[in-house]
Amino acid sequence: MQIHDDAFEYDEDGQPQGPSKSQIKRDKLALQALAERMASMPRSELERLNLSEATWVALDETPRIKDLRARKRHWKRIANLLERENMDAVHALVDGAEERERAATAHHHALERWRERLIDEGDGAVTEFIAHCPEVDRQQLRALVRAAQRDTERGKPDAPRKLFRFLREALDGSQALS
Repeated sequence: MQIHDDAFEYDEDGQPQGPSKSQIKRDKLALQALAERMASMPRSELERLNLSEATWVALDETPRIKDLRARKRHWKRIANLLERENMDAVHALVDGAEERERAATAHHHALERWRERLIDEGDGAVTEFIAHCPEVDRQQLRALVRAAQRDTERGKPDAPRKLFRFLREALDGSQALS
């Protein structure tokens, strides 16, 4: 019994004839998703690619198209144009942007965990944070933690937000998040 790859259709001799209709459709849908992703990226990032003039025109038209059906046709149009582009460079750019987004999200979540720990645990967490970031203004950190604890009990968001901003400034560029 032969096991065949789902991406190819086979003739009666068992020889592959090329991609199946299903595989072609999956590839087109992936290109449409890539087109949507690219349209949401800043132009300054996309300019690193050597895109054709027609692709640039299509990408520039995207914000004007409001109707959902027209937008779907637009993604198909961009996907057709992308088939003619250097896809290795496009994929590298989009993958790099997604990786930066994941890193930024992880950084944000780590800051939120620190803020929650500082509010919940108090001095123990403050001491640990100072060990991770020794250049931090200890007095200001303690004052912000106390204010955030008070405001959290009262249901006010102001001091916890200030604490978050302070933590972000203290740890920006630092790999000491845990």
